[in-house]
Amino acid sequence: MADIVPFPRAPRRPSDPEPLWRQLLGDQLRRRRHDREETLGEVSEKAGVSPQYLSEVERGLKEPSSEMIAAIAGALDTSLIELTSAVADELRSTAVPASAAVSAGRGAFALAA
Repeated sequence: MADIVPFPRAPRRPSDPEPLWRQLLGDQLRRRRHDREETLGEVSEKAGVSPQYLSEVERGLKEPSSEMIAAIAGALDTSLIELTSAVADELRSTAVPASAAVSAGRGAFALAA
């Protein structure tokens, strides 16, 4: 199989929408499956889900339950904590500080007592 080389991501601008958890989770699952050089069919069989469902999870189209995430993680010989940590690290790397979002005119609120 050919190697998959990820392109570096450009830093997120304050005007860009935040990535969704399910999208980052799907990216992480696909990356781990490709690193293991396994097919959708192989991993889905081990996880007890259909290849179509796994494909939709990897593409960020499904919001899987914690049980489904655990089954897929197990099929990829990883744990929920490793998977969750990797997704959280990715979220941190794409995060825009709240001060930048406010200075860009998004989400500015003032409260008065």
